[in-house]
Amino acid sequence: MTLTLEKSEKLLKRNELLIPGGLASLNRRADPCISFASGQGGRIKDYDGNEYIDYHFGFAPYILGHNDRDVNDAVKRSLESGLSNFGSGTTEEEGELAALFLKCLPAADKVQFLNTGSEATAQAIRVARAATGKSHIIKIQGSYNGHHNMVATNLITSAEALGGSQMKGDEYPKVPITAGTPLEELNLIHVVDYNDLEAVEVVVRRHSIAALLMEPVLQNIGVIKPEAGYLEGLRKLADEYGFLLIFDEVKTGFRAGLGGYQGVSGICPDLSTFGKAIANGYPISALAGRHEYMDLVISEDPAKRVLSAGTYNCHPVPVTAAIACLRKLMDPKLDVYGHLERLGARLQAGQEKLFQAHGIQAVISRQGSASCVYFAEKAPRNWWELLHSHDFDFDTIYRKTLIQNGVYHFPVATKQGSICCAHTEADIDESLEATDKTLGMLKK
Repeated sequence: MTLTLEKSEKLLKRNELLIPGGLASLNRRADPCISFASGQGGRIKDYDGNEYIDYHFGFAPYILGHNDRDVNDAVKRSLESGLSNFGSGTTEEEGELAALFLKCLPAADKVQFLNTGSEATAQAIRVARAATGKSHIIKIQGSYNGHHNMVATNLITSAEALGGSQMKGDEYPKVPITAGTPLEELNLIHVVDYNDLEAVEVVVRRHSIAALLMEPVLQNIGVIKPEAGYLEGLRKLADEYGFLLIFDEVKTGFRAGLGGYQGVSGICPDLSTFGKAIANGYPISALAGRHEYMDLVISEDPAKRVLSAGTYNCHPVPVTAAIACLRKLMDPKLDVYGHLERLGARLQAGQEKLFQAHGIQAVISRQGSASCVYFAEKAPRNWWELLHSHDFDFDTIYRKTLIQNGVYHFPVATKQGSICCAHTEADIDESLEATDKTLGMLKK
């Protein structure tokens, strides 16, 4: 079976004449590069009329599903009421959103809203440096924490670029994922493996560390979970050596649970960043944390005062969407997270049965509604293990064949799949039927 993608291909070629690469974000470009025309609930349609059950969801913000009626209706009402981006003074809505947000996040005293995850992580680093008077940052190999220079290194890095061997108990060579990063900035970044406490302590003793910025669960290379004691150990090291522990919960926040993964793990970071699922696809992000750090934006000491500014911070449209989204996520009658967990378990059990029946070596790593199939003997502990155990070529072919059979996962190996609240048991069962068909086609 071959999909007809003629209109998608023509659209990309046309846009390439006007936009570098043809897309506003080149992270969206993959093979096949399908252009979608509409989405509703758990399904999307492309310009050629093909329909898919969606598990990509625009890199996972749509926890309620595409075009959730309650969220969209709230946005419509806000526009009709005369709300605008006044650029002067505060609003009732941003205060309401802050109250709802902090009710979900008991470890945080205050919250600041921005527009993108990259803005939130950049602000978190700035706050950490102001609070500690230190400059160096630790990040995790394989973690994506935004597009700005301070974190744009060491994502999908080859073994050769990492020096040819796993760096246990120490830092990796720095491998920028973008040109245009000055060496002076790179010298302030230190990259260690996930689940390696020894490496963190070695780096902290060697350099003046302001913060460790990390995804508590690595979800840009699938779903790699923290080992027992790892997050607890990081909290202890942060307290002992005086650096800030920052959880980048742009992906895990409000998807792993109502209080993010920090709520699941019980580990309280000093600062945390959020985005994606806050507003079910509308552009908004957040930086939250303890008041002594958050209040640096109003410090009386100019040497400590952190700039907080943004024309579109708390624009009424995403703020209204976020309020509506959080209300639904918090509603016990809707039981959003119970529904997501049941569907996630159903999908995982079905996948495991099918891989076994077809004789395919695979393991599924899942955190609530987010999951990833690793074609390996066991779930990886870090990027190095993933790089050397996972069958990347088979993963890519598997994803492309699933797309042909009406199930859309982003066609790049190890990218997580996400379930939304609008998915049903019937959607899961249909996806499993497509998986069975896909594995049969690949065996041939």
